[in-house]
Amino acid sequence: MNPNEKNKIHYLERLNKVFDYIDENIDAQLNLDDLTKLSHFSKFHFSRIFSALVGETPFKFIQRIRLERANYLLRLKPKAKITEIAFECGFNDLAVFSRQFTLHFNISPTAFKKQKIQQSNIHQTSSFKAKYFCSELKIYRDMEQLVEANIRSLPEKTIAYIKHIGSYRQNVDIYEKLFNQHYDWAGKNSLLKHHPESIVIHYDDPELTPEDKQRMSVCITVPEDTEVNGSIGKTTIPYGKYYVAKFKLKPQEIPMAWNWIYGEEILSIGYHPIDKIPYQVYPEPPKEGILTIVFCIPVKKN
Repeated sequence: MNPNEKNKIHYLERLNKVFDYIDENIDAQLNLDDLTKLSHFSKFHFSRIFSALVGETPFKFIQRIRLERANYLLRLKPKAKITEIAFECGFNDLAVFSRQFTLHFNISPTAFKKQKIQQSNIHQTSSFKAKYFCSELKIYRDMEQLVEANIRSLPEKTIAYIKHIGSYRQNVDIYEKLFNQHYDWAGKNSLLKHHPESIVIHYDDPELTPEDKQRMSVCITVPEDTEVNGSIGKTTIPYGKYYVAKFKLKPQEIPMAWNWIYGEEILSIGYHPIDKIPYQVYPEPPKEGILTIVFCIPVKKN
């Protein structure tokens, strides 16, 4: 490994803690001093290293994540007041939030919320005519690629992850590369005997986040006391109730599956997604270009 690669891995190890802290405290008042202390860089070096690896300054990164989260919550919680959404995303001044939201999305929060409520009402009218509310174990097969689906309580999972920032939708080889790196590390650390699950987490809405800024993590489940280092970080996926759907898909069909789950399926069985990050489990290797994927979406009953 050349010195530049070693330095990058060393930097990522420190920045993983910063990314996790930002995601967990996006509603709090984040400041450069706290982030710098977490990274163990000097303030001078932290901003430059962050910008070089992420492609934007810490302030721009946090602001964009907050605005994109606000966009998502305005769709997820149509009955919530805009002020509540602003505070939930770390804005303590409604005027500042409205101005930044409008600049970023070219529409005011008020107009955006009204537009999405109208669209949602139109969608619900047609959707509820087609299906009825059913028991939690009802299995739908409205998509040819769907194998099975149900509502399940899933346990907390400890995961080791490798983060990736940048294009991945047009570069499917990145998944194979990162999983190979992950399982090579797991083998060297005697973790394969625990039969780890292969998991992918996408943090951003690809319709909102520029392609070169999109974040995802390739993960494997590990024992709680596993030690990590370098570019590999560790966190937990929380216990909770999930909509769990197993599909057989071609890579280009994955966005269609996401849209169907969120646009049709969850609503039709009397649940709605909640503000927690969904994830995908890959229980087996691809076969002849077909992926077996289990989508796990945190939900709550209506």
